[in-house]
Amino acid sequence: MAAQPVSATSVAGLGLDGWRWLGHQLRTQLRAGGYTEAAALAGRIAVVAEELDHHPLLDLRYPDRVLLALWTHTAGTVTELDVTLARRIDELAADAGARHEPLDLRVPELAIDALDIPTVRRFWEAVLGYRPGPGAARGEDDDLSDPLDQGPVVWFQQLDEPRTERNRIHVDVRVPHDRVEAAIDAALAAGGRLVSDAHAPAFWVLADPEGNEACLCTWMGRD
Repeated sequence: MAAQPVSATSVAGLGLDGWRWLGHQLRTQLRAGGYTEAAALAGRIAVVAEELDHHPLLDLRYPDRVLLALWTHTAGTVTELDVTLARRIDELAADAGARHEPLDLRVPELAIDALDIPTVRRFWEAVLGYRPGPGAARGEDDDLSDPLDQGPVVWFQQLDEPRTERNRIHVDVRVPHDRVEAAIDAALAAGGRLVSDAHAPAFWVLADPEGNEACLCTWMGRD
């Protein structure tokens, strides 16, 4: 039986307070108190992942960080399997005296507007060395991802008519919902401007001093 997807709204009510829904994933950052302690915690997480036969994206970083991303590849989103694994990881973290620090997490995405998405998509797939993204598991064909899960997801937005201006690419950045206001304030303080908040709290459109656009996005207002 296929793993059942869960929504961001339902996850928000499950008590996984140390995790944040960013894009198609659950993410967190654990601080273990030292590099060897973080490595030991990562090892224990790997053992549990093997027991559950469900494996997270796990990244050990100096000085004491364990970065985790959970999603079910066959579903292209978060499922009950990821909720179970998140709870087990929380237990391991508590036993190790590690703490969650999710507020600094960011997940950049690149959005490319195109009239002929299949043609444009093939170019970017070749240039970047990317593969079909998480949308493929959901029957969609509009995104690409780094096979090493290091670079940002690239997705494609349908244009109805050609654009004459130079700006054809903007950057999407997934931000924890309880951090987005601070991120907006920081962007404005750095010389940016608010282009639109018509779709808030799903996303806000900002532009740099030369008009290049970025969207700060949260899970809210989407399901």
